[in-house]
Amino acid sequence: MSIDLPEITLRFASLFAWLILCFFVAGMGATASIDAAAFYAQLNQPGWAPPAGAFGPVWTTLYTLMAFAMWQVWLTPASPLRKAAAIVFVVQLFFNGLWSWLFFHWHLGAWAFADSALMWALILVCVVLFWRLKRSAGLLMLPYLAWVTLATALSWYVWQHNPTLL
Repeated sequence: MSIDLPEITLRFASLFAWLILCFFVAGMGATASIDAAAFYAQLNQPGWAPPAGAFGPVWTTLYTLMAFAMWQVWLTPASPLRKAAAIVFVVQLFFNGLWSWLFFHWHLGAWAFADSALMWALILVCVVLFWRLKRSAGLLMLPYLAWVTLATALSWYVWQHNPTLL
């Protein structure tokens, strides 16, 4: 099976578009997190909380994996399932970007926790939909689901243990 140049170009253009979207959301979250390290250091945290320096590399990896997962889904034949997967993916990205604003910029612990819990559910839906369309895409989303599981538990903990800050 041969792939012509316009098709190859279109495939890589779509990968580039998903990478841009994911890293645009990352940038929006980073904008809200300019003083995150100082704020994070003030919080009463559990012993299992990751160090502040872990978040940047982990999120960079996760955004890259998410973009590649969505790209794999995008390359599957057009269908209602693919459309649903793309919509859920974009919606969860919105809540992903919103979390940093809620937590780090506005210090709204309850809202950040609710956002994180909703994001977790949306990611789970993505995993299921992606898995049905392309198993490797579903697998690429599992580290993201695992990290947001930890982040949701951490959001709950710091919200509950920092009532004057959140």
